[in-house]
Amino acid sequence: MPVKPELIRWACDRAGQDIAALAKRFPGLPQWLGGAAYPTLRQLERFAKATHAPLGYFFLPRPPVEDVPIPDFRTMRRGAVRRPSPDLLDTIYICQQRQEWYREHARIAGERAFPFVGSATIDDDVEKTAAKMRDALAFDLEERWQMSTWQEALRRFIEQAENLGVLVMINGVVVSNNLRRLDPEEFRGFALSDPLAPLVFINGADTKAAQMFTLAHELAHLWLGASALTDVQLRSAPTNETENWCNRVAAELLAPQALVRRELRGNEPLRETVDRLARRFKVSTLVVLRRIYDVGAMPKDRFWREYEAEVERLTSTPRAAGGDFYLTTAVCVSKRFAHAIVASTWEGRTPFTEAFRLLGFKKMTTFRELGESLGVAL
Repeated sequence: MPVKPELIRWACDRAGQDIAALAKRFPGLPQWLGGAAYPTLRQLERFAKATHAPLGYFFLPRPPVEDVPIPDFRTMRRGAVRRPSPDLLDTIYICQQRQEWYREHARIAGERAFPFVGSATIDDDVEKTAAKMRDALAFDLEERWQMSTWQEALRRFIEQAENLGVLVMINGVVVSNNLRRLDPEEFRGFALSDPLAPLVFINGADTKAAQMFTLAHELAHLWLGASALTDVQLRSAPTNETENWCNRVAAELLAPQALVRRELRGNEPLRETVDRLARRFKVSTLVVLRRIYDVGAMPKDRFWREYEAEVERLTSTPRAAGGDFYLTTAVCVSKRFAHAIVASTWEGRTPFTEAFRLLGFKKMTTFRELGESLGVAL
């Protein structure tokens, strides 16, 4: 089947896969790239699946330019323009489809728009905005201090966001494909703003402490009423005003400056202070370092040194495996979303095929088990 060589090469580059490795699975690949031969339709279908490229793209006159479909606020290292990976794009697309389904569901049910979406601007006071967010979320700092683990604190934070009306989805892979692991270095989360179906996606391949800050950051984007893709960098204030504001609001939400300042002990070694406050506020040690700098308890040059050293330490420390909590379908797609679509399917308003596609599985037994776990059974 005639396919232009540049489209074959585009698919390889887009997927970030080594051509030599792909040639072991597709012996004709060198000939396809050189234009000496064409793949059969069956071979092209397999190749499209292997490179995570839509089959129809191979029949275009030239390689498509794929842009992230939402505002991209990720840090551009060395000024380079990032090509979004198929994993990132497919994750955004499925979340947009889930949001579209839920928006229509909410509209039919007569649900009202959530007043917090778009209720803030970047000119608003950071401390006052964070306080309003804590009130809306019923985010109790004392309650969090009593929790023994970051997982427990994150689970509670997600529950509070969903109770407010946010669809919170956490996954470390693309839908349910464990071979397509999401890379926290590419993105840590994104927000899809909508008055009826506000959605936050968190990269579950990141640490639990990092996920905590990402959730707070993406919620700040919803308060602004703006969709965004982010990598949530804390090394310094982002040049983008929106990201800078969202970072400051997220930090203030999780670890208010006034409380951080009160918790500091004059003669305590920095390592002990950082670990103690990280446990107390259930945030990452990087957030604590930033907060110590923010309250004026550390000069800028030392903050840079300590931050980079902590990044190095965390990078070299083996990451603990996640628990079953992070593998459940309800968490991957949002309990709020899962409850709605399971109920709609049992009631005959949503086809099973559509529900299975949006939930990311194919078995009826899995669907029944999910419904039972959510208290929605036939």
